Amino acid sequence: MDDLFARLRPRTVLAEGAVWLPGFALPEAETLHKAITQVSAVTPFRHFRTRMGQMSAAMTSCGACGWTADPSGYRYSRTDPQTGQPWPDMPDALRHLARRAAAEAGYEAFDPASCLINRYAPGAGMGLHQDRDEEYPQAPVVSVSLGVPARFSFGGLSRSDPKRIIELMDGDVVVWGGASRFAWHGVSPIRETFHPQTGAMRYNLTFRAINAALFRP
Repeated sequence: MDDLFARLRPRTVLAEGAVWLPGFALPEAETLHKAITQVSAVTPFRHFRTRMGQMSAAMTSCGACGWTADPSGYRYSRTDPQTGQPWPDMPDALRHLARRAAAEAGYEAFDPASCLINRYAPGAGMGLHQDRDEEYPQAPVVSVSLGVPARFSFGGLSRSDPKRIIELMDGDVVVWGGASRFAWHGVSPIRETFHPQTGAMRYNLTFRAINAALFRP
């Protein structure tokens, strides 16, 4: 039924350089969930605390570097500040999916250095923001949704630009780069609902290529 529903929702261009691929990751969902479990067993999910307070989504990372935050700011690091150890290698299933999705959206040479894994419980969300910390504007961002639905806002290069709001379902992928690389985007608080694989949770995998000079210890 999920596969049929995905086929009824066509590939959609959200803006120049930004593509929504409904159900693209569904055939690999079970493998992706196993990879998430594998990563989080080594580097557990945690709620980063920033100068604005505690983030509502729980996070972990894998790859050559991971995303971290604290009251001093946001950054990429080679090691997990919670364990002091390198982030786990990115599982092949995650890397291959990200590359295929990027190619499907027109970005053939994408090679992600990092995968940020967000876990959203009911009520958790992500405010409007731009992905600017990577300093690698020639590469797109690849975002994969798993589990319960989420309302995703995608705007322009100015925070005040009109936003398009789409309902991301299990297995949906959004890729943005080129003219949309610095588009403002966010996730509304997750509604209370149920998914047979994830219960009340939504997982998001965000893949990025990153300027290696930014990797810190």
